[in-house]
Amino acid sequence: MLLSKQTLGSVTSKDGLDVPSTEYFTLLEKVLQFGTGVLLRGLPDYFIDKANKRGVFNGRIVLIKSTASGSVDEFNKQDNLYTLCVKGIEDGRLVEENSINASISRVLSAAYEWNKILDCATNSNIEVVISNTTEVGLDLVKESIRLNPPSSYPAKLLALLYERFKYFEGAADKGMVIIPTELIPDNGKKLLGVLKELSVYNQLDETFINWLENSNFFCSSLVDRIVPGKLPPDKHKEAERNFGYEDNLMIMSELYRLWAIETSDKRASQVLAFSKADEGVIIAPDIFIFRELKLRLLNGSHTYSCGLAHLAGFRLVKDAMSDKAFSEYITALMLEEIGPAITGNGITGEMAIDFAKKVLDRFRNPYIEHAWLSITLQYSSKMKMRNVPVLLGYYQLKQVVPVRMALGFAAHILFMRCKKNKDGKYEGVLNGREYFINDDHAAVYAQRWENLPVEKVVHETLADESLWGHDLSLLPGFEKAVLENIQIIIRENVSAAINRII
Repeated sequence: MLLSKQTLGSVTSKDGLDVPSTEYFTLLEKVLQFGTGVLLRGLPDYFIDKANKRGVFNGRIVLIKSTASGSVDEFNKQDNLYTLCVKGIEDGRLVEENSINASISRVLSAAYEWNKILDCATNSNIEVVISNTTEVGLDLVKESIRLNPPSSYPAKLLALLYERFKYFEGAADKGMVIIPTELIPDNGKKLLGVLKELSVYNQLDETFINWLENSNFFCSSLVDRIVPGKLPPDKHKEAERNFGYEDNLMIMSELYRLWAIETSDKRASQVLAFSKADEGVIIAPDIFIFRELKLRLLNGSHTYSCGLAHLAGFRLVKDAMSDKAFSEYITALMLEEIGPAITGNGITGEMAIDFAKKVLDRFRNPYIEHAWLSITLQYSSKMKMRNVPVLLGYYQLKQVVPVRMALGFAAHILFMRCKKNKDGKYEGVLNGREYFINDDHAAVYAQRWENLPVEKVVHETLADESLWGHDLSLLPGFEKAVLENIQIIIRENVSAAINRII
């Protein structure tokens, strides 16, 4: 039995499965969503479905498949229903939640149904636009919005907004609340800037540009939830047996969820009524605090630890967290070094500790298979963006070597010991096995490791302002600590280096 409207009546609320009422299929369409990916289905669509089931939003989503590749057949076969399996740890205990999501009304293909998408602009009930089109998806592509369809997301959105402007004759109350979820700072402001440039390129009149800027709400946002997508095949089959139906759209996510939306406008907040259904949706005039906590404590600790974990032989994040010494390293890194370094500018020590504890629960989640090697993608750039400001902040605060950050830096430099293979890719070697290094600066590291003794490699790397924006060798005691850690790892192993500092 395939999950669909027709078979929904045969599904019972068992094993903690939340089954929607058929009345949800009559709700009005209120949201236009560019993107059909698992992150959107596991986070914004989760919040909207939850709000509908609690009677506080009462609106469904029109999904837009932006690319021509693939089809919408799976959605159509299941009447856009899908199961979301939430699995995670909260306050040290395992939590599982399963629900059939009924938030999606239909899925339209931009390649084949562009006119139907434009028709959505004339629906006054649709007031929200959500997108997740990757970071480059917000880049300016100078193209006509009169193409059928335009290629870029900004051009598609501008065409839609221009159609709405014309249909409602520029009415100020017919603007939309537009929320990009692409993972770049100030994504709402960037999207508005691109649309204004694109309006000028398309020679749209000043009246429209004023309406675009003043009658619509471009809300920067931050999303944070790990949504791996499909369950492992055996777990998928097991879930289908338990629920009593087949579901080719079933996905899983972690328990933690955050969607921070930046706006101080009362009307925008009223439109986003789904925020009342879950504490994971936060509407605030400034979302800097949420972005900073995520970037430094979640992403930053990942980046400080990924090379170290790989060199220690751990494949997955959860594996490292099962090791007592490594778990103590990451815990102390967050609570004793990163947390104190980021306090201020609205972030209190209590906030940092609370967020760090939630991150540790997420790292321990036995259901998420998050590979350390995947975190090393563009390793050096991540170190610069996520961790160098925290390192400098710690020195400014304490004036002593942050020993765990020093170990993380040592592991980074050692991880980046690599050579170019015959295919032109850079490889490192650990215990006789190669691993790929995908980093724009890999050639620099390879050249240093090939031509210099380890002392010089450490000095030149830390002193390289083109890498870090600062000469890190000038930080008192830091170069010495990094070098000593590398020597211990080479001479003994990672465990010896960790045990030395804990």
